[in-house]
Amino acid sequence: MVAIRALGRDAGAAWARWARAQRSTGLGATHALAALAGVVGAALLPHLPPPWMVLACALSGLILSLLLRMSRLRLLGVLLLAFAWTAGMATLVLHARLPPQLQGQDLHIEGRVVGLPEAAADAQRFDLAIEHASRAGRALPLHGRVRLSWFGAAQAVTPCQRWQLTVRLKRPHGQVNPGGYDSERQAALNGLIATGYVRDARRARQLGGAPVCVDAMRARIAAAIAAALPAGDRATPLLQALAVGDQRGLGEAHWRVLRATGVGHLIAISGLHVGLAGIAGALLVYAFTWLWPRVLLHWPRRVLAAPVALAAAWAYGALAGYGLPTVRTLLMIAVVAWASTRRRGVGGMQTLALALLAVLVFDPLAVLGAGFWLSFAGVALLVYALQPGRGWRAWLAELGLAQGVMALALLPLTVLLFGQASRVGPLANLVAVPLMGFIIVPITLVASLLLVSGAPGGVALTRFAAWLMRAQWDLLQHMAAWPWALAWLPWAGAGAFVLACIGVLWMLAPRGVPARVLGLPLLLPLLWPSLERPARGDFQAWVLDVGQGSAVLLRTPRHALLYDAGPRYRSGFDLGEAAVVPSLRALGVQRLDRLLIGHGDADHAGGARAVLAAYPHALLQGSEPERVGLPLLPCVRGQRWIWDEVEFSVLHPRRGGAVSGNESSCVLAVRGRGGTLLLSGDIGARSERALAQDGPMTGHASQPLVLLLAHHGSRFSSTDALLDALRPRLALVSAGYRSSYGHPHPDVLARLRVRGVPLFNTADHGALRVDMRADGPHLMLSREDAPRWWRE
Repeated sequence: MVAIRALGRDAGAAWARWARAQRSTGLGATHALAALAGVVGAALLPHLPPPWMVLACALSGLILSLLLRMSRLRLLGVLLLAFAWTAGMATLVLHARLPPQLQGQDLHIEGRVVGLPEAAADAQRFDLAIEHASRAGRALPLHGRVRLSWFGAAQAVTPCQRWQLTVRLKRPHGQVNPGGYDSERQAALNGLIATGYVRDARRARQLGGAPVCVDAMRARIAAAIAAALPAGDRATPLLQALAVGDQRGLGEAHWRVLRATGVGHLIAISGLHVGLAGIAGALLVYAFTWLWPRVLLHWPRRVLAAPVALAAAWAYGALAGYGLPTVRTLLMIAVVAWASTRRRGVGGMQTLALALLAVLVFDPLAVLGAGFWLSFAGVALLVYALQPGRGWRAWLAELGLAQGVMALALLPLTVLLFGQASRVGPLANLVAVPLMGFIIVPITLVASLLLVSGAPGGVALTRFAAWLMRAQWDLLQHMAAWPWALAWLPWAGAGAFVLACIGVLWMLAPRGVPARVLGLPLLLPLLWPSLERPARGDFQAWVLDVGQGSAVLLRTPRHALLYDAGPRYRSGFDLGEAAVVPSLRALGVQRLDRLLIGHGDADHAGGARAVLAAYPHALLQGSEPERVGLPLLPCVRGQRWIWDEVEFSVLHPRRGGAVSGNESSCVLAVRGRGGTLLLSGDIGARSERALAQDGPMTGHASQPLVLLLAHHGSRFSSTDALLDALRPRLALVSAGYRSSYGHPHPDVLARLRVRGVPLFNTADHGALRVDMRADGPHLMLSREDAPRWWRE
């Protein structure tokens, strides 16, 4: 990654020199859009092009942009250059990742802690920038950032410390589910080359730390805010996020409120905060020139204020951690400062275009992040839609109108990126933007400076900001609790998204554009999509990718059942909340008729409470209610119901049977007109022998059968007796990537291979979709059907 950054700086400097040479051509919005098209075209490729193609695009783009005078061909040259630059950067990012042969090996690394370490219940988690790596005494060409967990650390890890550690690493690999979080894309975006854990704490050695470190200052300010407020004050994590972008204290409850009210952009340090810092710097210059006006005889006030405002904004951007909205605002301030010192006027769209070009040059992969699109699209549409007036009345009217404009302008993007839309967002922002942006944030920043400098008044000012924040948060919580506050919307397709964007541009067009209200119907395909549903007698099954756990969604034309709810770990991380519920919403499941928990193990039942919170009217059924901690209707052999001509049958456990643990798992057979799916829970060989004797209960022998392997492919499940009795056509397994349990076991793989049964694993293929139609099962593999260059 060091080489990548150096290459980025060199190429960026060359591009900047070329931009200065082309100033007479009016470098602006059209060039920025051409560059954006090239960057997006490369960043969203399923597979990266070969090096010769990248080089050909770069040379062609260079020739077209430098040697020809036709504007359209020059724009094509910019597009090709941007495409080649992005593809080259993406290739370097992939090459920097941990080599596959080093996965699971003991490596000795030295590096520096970057960012703010997180202290969880079970471990400390932090990012380490590798400076040196070796294995068995031999140096390794491994450089970049790794994310580590340190279980049972003897001392706290703090920012900027240097450590010598023995670690075990693996390449970035995450779950792939509909509507799910893409951790592999985030790894590419953040430059993470591996994740892992500290292997031998006794051999860990601290090597010292950097004398000057921005992250250490951020941690110091966050600690000072916590010390100034009572322990457990609910305003503490919110003020820490506002002051220095420290979001470690924000839990899912906070994010639930922020999503429902649409004010997350205010908690994460945004362009508004950075702009306020720049304004504060400019005001200092104005105050200085008011006290010593003779200075203005030599330099105009604007020329003096511009560099000071930029320096103030840049200093605060460093404390904020240089998030994308921060960087975008800094670049815009830099453009305005440059124009002011040269006494030139720069329009809002021109300023935004130059900032966009700068971001694309220095970090083209930023387009993979939601923040890039929300940041630039939001500002661009505000400039496009609003016409600034004069006076405080016009300013207030513009502030109120801006909330409605932003809510409408970003609606297609929020549905595309998050599958949701806040109905109360305009109203919540109308209150929160002035209170948080113009009162709480400045007070918090001043209080932070007083706290770290030891000046009097810091504690009192912090507590005043906390009081305001609590009042603001109470209002936001109240609004988030409204039942209609947040709408979850399934993905309606690219065509609906394009139509919605056209509709938004039409509705926000300047006055004089005719029939702007006709843009509204173009939003309907996005907001009310037509969902694909099975025909009567058919059903659809999604085996979700939840690692070493289980969660299977079963759908008929009018009903939905969830078998197991995904794992919840001792650290508190809940895949029911993080993966299962978002997948259900992305698939358009508005009502869950039944939640069936196979048995009480945490990898099956851990996410049940999160699912119930999202779907409180679901009928609860399962085994081991005392372990699950929920009132479950018993799951007993012989239970049967029919939905839309699809039969659901419980095959195990038997009524009155003295079984517990894995052997008490509910075994569910789902039979449609095209075949049967058997969900076998965690049963072992004994229960499988009993089940094999009841083979006819799973369907007709002539129908194909799809089997979800018991116990994630454990050695003592999926026995010869069961496989011979069922004769499955397909086998599926839900297991963890590089499972420490060795699932699926080689003996199971051999038994399937002998019988010619193909096996598909969520760890390898992501979520597995089975459409059981009249002509048999149809399988869809998420990783293969939606490939991305950044995925394993």
